[in-house]
Amino acid sequence: MTPQLTFDGQVKVDMGEPRLLAGEIPTTLCPPDQKVVEQPIEVAGKTWEVTCVSMGNPHCITFVDDVAAIDLEKIGPQFENHPAFPQRINTEFIQVVSRDRMKMRVWERGAGITLACGTGACAVLVAAVLTGRCVSEAPSKKARIATVELPGGPLEIEWSNIDQRVYMTGPAERVFTGKF
Repeated sequence: MTPQLTFDGQVKVDMGEPRLLAGEIPTTLCPPDQKVVEQPIEVAGKTWEVTCVSMGNPHCITFVDDVAAIDLEKIGPQFENHPAFPQRINTEFIQVVSRDRMKMRVWERGAGITLACGTGACAVLVAAVLTGRCVSEAPSKKARIATVELPGGPLEIEWSNIDQRVYMTGPAERVFTGKF
């Protein structure tokens, strides 16, 4: 899992294989040996369809018309602490821009609103492929690829058809400095 520097100065990281069964997330939205794809859940008086993926940590992905319209400070904690997620959950709200581009806002469990979430962006591509929203393939047909736009900047995510691993590519940039 050594990050690789790409020819254009980006950093590519092998994020591992996604875990898709309810028991691996974990969630009680369906039986432990089933995938959680477009399952309904009641949160804040509304029914949402969610797809859940673990990238070593749990993610709940829901597709919306406009990510900017989501009141993340209000709805995020309600997803995080929902009884269907016994270890709490990271929640990604996704707007599909095209078959190979999505906008993402995230509520991270224990942290709240963040500028970026690499495992979340990876989970988003997996969820988009599983739900048929993103099927853009690399010219070689060796991977499904999309750009995920986060408030902190875009990441290119690919899910390999060869080894089923998810790879994340993006810049490594300083976002702040401080003294302790």
